[in-house]
Amino acid sequence: MSAPDAAGLLETSKELDRLRKEQEEVLQEINKLHKKLQSTPEVVEKPGDNSLSRLKMLYTSAKELAESEINFSTHLLQQLDVLMSPGPPGQQRRRIEGNEQKKKRMKADSDMSRLSPSMRHQEALANLKGEQVAARVTQENAEKDEWVIVKVIHFDRETKVIEVLDEEPGDDEEGGGQRKYKLPMSRIIPFPKRSDPTSAQDFGLGKQVLALYPGTTALYRATVAQQRKRKTDDYVLEFDDDEEEDGSLPQRLVPFHRVVGLPEGHKQ
Repeated sequence: MSAPDAAGLLETSKELDRLRKEQEEVLQEINKLHKKLQSTPEVVEKPGDNSLSRLKMLYTSAKELAESEINFSTHLLQQLDVLMSPGPPGQQRRRIEGNEQKKKRMKADSDMSRLSPSMRHQEALANLKGEQVAARVTQENAEKDEWVIVKVIHFDRETKVIEVLDEEPGDDEEGGGQRKYKLPMSRIIPFPKRSDPTSAQDFGLGKQVLALYPGTTALYRATVAQQRKRKTDDYVLEFDDDEEEDGSLPQRLVPFHRVVGLPEGHKQ
């Protein structure tokens, strides 16, 4: 088995594993809701209760995940069939290598894969000059973490410090104008590329994320409220502390390229 074929097989297997984990999470949510409805069936008659609509949404998500698992299982079988068939001499080599441009990309990917996760993160940050990223601009001992969108100005490879610009003018108390920060790598999270939806991590139903609150440049903790059908779709999120007067959480649309994983130990 050649390296590119093995990599493709591994990626498909990883995607299957991810789908099964998401299915487990959805089934756990369904079971919780079933227990709630069995113990207190009268709750569905209360004004504003969304138990039945949420149950329908969970079952729809479970169905879509099951269909995706079938598709990826079929794809995995096809990959195995290709690898197991001998084929004419040289056929597999031509299929793998392709044109010269593809070989160069494969080499670059291979070089990156040999780097440690920390080195890969450094290389990614070094290529982000001029790009917008999520940055925690508060100190470690702050009561709450403040995450905002900033633009990368410079990455110092020696000190591992990133200089960023908050392009949103401050309020009068802070003197107004744009602010600059020098931050360690641990306080920077690159966004997925809008032009490449496959670069975005797919967060499943009920997953907690860090996302841009609509109409602002600040990011807050939120929960995925609806499963996406396509990678280009917006996320439907419920933000923490975003309650309406009746205590319900409104569902808000956020572009996939403004949603990242929730940092460990996030304080809000």
